[in-house]
Amino acid sequence: MHGRFTGWLGSSALALGATLAISGVVTAAEPAKAVTFTKDVAPIFQQKCEACHRADGMAPMSLVTYEDARPWAKSIASRVGARQMPPWHIDKTIGIQKFKNDRSLNDAQIDTILQWVAAGSPKGDPKDMPAPKVWADDTKGWQMASKFGQPELVVKSPEVAQDAWWRPTTPTGLTEPRWVRAIEIRPVGKNARKITHHALARLQQPEDMPAELFTNDPNVAGDGLFMEWAVGKNGDEMRPDSGRLMLPGSKIAWDIHYHAVGEEITDTVELGIWFYPKGQEPKHREVLALFNTFSGGNRSLDIPPNQVTTTESFVVLRENARIENFQAHLHLRGKGMSMEAIHADGRREMLSQISDFNFNWHNIYIYADAVAPLLKTGTILHLVTWYDNTSANKANPDPDQWVGWGDRTVDEMGHAWLNITYYNDEEFNAELAKRAAAAKVNTDASK
Repeated sequence: MHGRFTGWLGSSALALGATLAISGVVTAAEPAKAVTFTKDVAPIFQQKCEACHRADGMAPMSLVTYEDARPWAKSIASRVGARQMPPWHIDKTIGIQKFKNDRSLNDAQIDTILQWVAAGSPKGDPKDMPAPKVWADDTKGWQMASKFGQPELVVKSPEVAQDAWWRPTTPTGLTEPRWVRAIEIRPVGKNARKITHHALARLQQPEDMPAELFTNDPNVAGDGLFMEWAVGKNGDEMRPDSGRLMLPGSKIAWDIHYHAVGEEITDTVELGIWFYPKGQEPKHREVLALFNTFSGGNRSLDIPPNQVTTTESFVVLRENARIENFQAHLHLRGKGMSMEAIHADGRREMLSQISDFNFNWHNIYIYADAVAPLLKTGTILHLVTWYDNTSANKANPDPDQWVGWGDRTVDEMGHAWLNITYYNDEEFNAELAKRAAAAKVNTDASK
C-alpha cells in the first residue's frame, strides 16, 4: 500500500518539475513547495488527529510532536492515503456531505501528508510549530465541561469486574421535570476503556410515549435510548431550543458490554447530564431513535454463510421531523448502511450512506444545521444494510457460520441510531421558511 502511494507521489513530483506547454510556449513550472512537519503537518494533526492520538488517548501512539510522529511516517502515509484514518466512513459521493463533526481529511490535507512522507518526513523550523492544543482528559474530567461547566447530575452504574453484559438499573433521583441540553458518558476506572465495548443508558420513566416515535423494534421497552457510549462517540449536545425530557422518578437502565482482557479491571460507567435552567423549556423535544434495518424483530435477522446479504426496512414518520444525525450500528459482518427518504409525492432522496463500515469505530455523523433533513409527516425512511459473511471480509471470524442477531461481537445487529426532533405543523413550516430564507441569502451573496 505504501509503495503504491510512494509511486504516485513520485509521478506527481516529476509532473511538478516538468515544463508546461501552453499555446506553444514552454514555461518552467514553479518548484514544489517544501512540506515540513512544524509548518504544514502539525496543524493538520492538531485539527483532525490529536483527539485520539495524544498521551493517554485511545490511539496506540501520539502524534503531538515531531518526535512522536516521525517513527510512524510510513504507516501514516498508508492509512491516510487509503482514507482509513482519520476514521470517517460516510460515503463522500452520496447524499448529504456537510457535518458538524467532520473529522475526515480533505484532498489537500491528504496530499500534504503524503508529500511530507515522500520527502523523508522533514521536521522544519521549530519556530513554525503551532502552540500545543489543550485537550480535556475525559477519564479524569468531562469533555463538555469546557462549554457547560460540571454536569448538574451524574448517574453511576454499579461496579463490576468480569466479562458480562451488565444490566443494572439506577434511579436518577429527580423530583421534578427537567429538560436536558447535553449528555456525556464515560467509562471510569484504571484501564476501564480496555474492557468497555459499549455502554447504553436507557431512560425509564412514567410516560406513555408512542413507541413508533423512537423505534420499530418490538423488543424495545420504556422510552427509548437516552445515550450510548462507543469508540468514536462520547456524548450528545442538543441543537438550540431542543432538548430531551426527564421526569420525576425516572431511572437509567444500563446495558453495558464488558469483555475480558486477561486481567481483572473494575469499571464504572458515569452518565453526566447538563440541564436547561429551571423554568426554561425548549420548544422542541428530541429523542434518540433505534430503527432496525430488517423487519419482524431481532429474531428475523438471518445471515447465511459465505454470502453477501442485504436487509431493509421502511419506517413511516408519524410526525414532522428533523433528522439530526446518522449512525450505523453493526458488528463484524456489517459492511454498509444507507438511509433514503421517500416523499409523499414519490420523490426519493438519498440522505446518507456508509459504504465501508468498520466495527472498531461507531461514528456518529451530525448533520450541519443548514442541511439536516426536514421531513414531513408520512415520509418513509428506507433503511438498507448489507453484510459480508465471506472470506473476503477480513474482519469475519468464520464465514462458514450462519449468523443471527445477538449481543456478542460474533453475532450480528443492524440498526440506525437517529436523533430526531419532532415538530407540529406550524413549527415545521416555520423551519422550512427559515431554511428557504437562509438559502436565498446565500444565493444572493454568491451572485
